[in-house]
Amino acid sequence: MKDPAATKVTKGLAKLLADTYTLYLKTQNFHWHVTGPHFHSLHKMFEEEYVQLAAAVDEIAERIRALNHPAPASFTEFLKLTSIKENVTTPSANDMVKQLLNDHEIIIKHIAEILPVAQQVKDEATFDLLINRTEEHEKTAWMLRSSIG
Repeated sequence: MKDPAATKVTKGLAKLLADTYTLYLKTQNFHWHVTGPHFHSLHKMFEEEYVQLAAAVDEIAERIRALNHPAPASFTEFLKLTSIKENVTTPSANDMVKQLLNDHEIIIKHIAEILPVAQQVKDEATFDLLINRTEEHEKTAWMLRSSIG
C-alpha cells in the first residue's frame, strides 16, 4: 500500500490505536477507583469494557502491521496521537460514566472518518475491522448513556 489514501488509512488506524489504548487505560483506572451506590455494576461494566478494549488494541495494531507499517507502541506516541483526554483525578461515578461515554463518541466519529478512505482503497479487511469497532463502541455508548443518573 503505497498510495496516499492507503497511507491515510494506516495513519487513521494509528490514531484509532492510540485512542483505544488511552481509553483502555482510562477505563481500567475508573474500574479500580469507582465508588458509590452503583459500585458493583459499574465496577463490573468497566472491567468488561477494558477487557474488550485490550483485545481491540491488539487487533488494530496487528492490522497496521499487516499493512506493513509500524504500529505506535509507546505512551509518548499514543499521547501525540490520541484525542482522548487522560484523567488524573477521581471523578464521581456518574462523571466517570459521562467521560467514558464522551470518549466512545469521539472514537465513533474518528472511525467514521477512516471508513470511506478504507473503502476507497478497497481495503476490505480494514473496513470490516472498522465496522466491528463501530458496533462495539456504539453498544458501549448506549450502555453508558443508559447508566447516567
